[in-house]
Amino acid sequence: MDKVQVLIVEDEAIIAMILRHTLEAMGYSAIGEVSTGEEAVSMVSQLRPELVLMDIGLGGEMDGIEAAAQIRGQFDIPVVYVTAYVSGETLGRAEITEPSGYLIKPFDSEMLRAAVERAIQ
Repeated sequence: MDKVQVLIVEDEAIIAMILRHTLEAMGYSAIGEVSTGEEAVSMVSQLRPELVLMDIGLGGEMDGIEAAAQIRGQFDIPVVYVTAYVSGETLGRAEITEPSGYLIKPFDSEMLRAAVERAIQ
């Protein structure tokens, strides 16, 4: 069985590194790491991952919610939000994009595994 390919969209380098190492230890393939919404949409277009782990609060013109909306609309690839932001307004905006799950920072490897497994089912 081929490894599930995951794109990491995270503007905090240490969290991106933790996600990559944890995913790879679980047998998934972290096929790229980007730090802006614009880069995320471009990389999804090029790499066509099976899953995107998306930070909501990104630098650049496009936040994670906007990027997820474009990814879901153009490519129908599942997105799991990775976020420390859990305000009602933010979650309301995020829900419109029909995410496949949420991973709240700080997270542990079992939380990550559960979120990924749910999303790829």
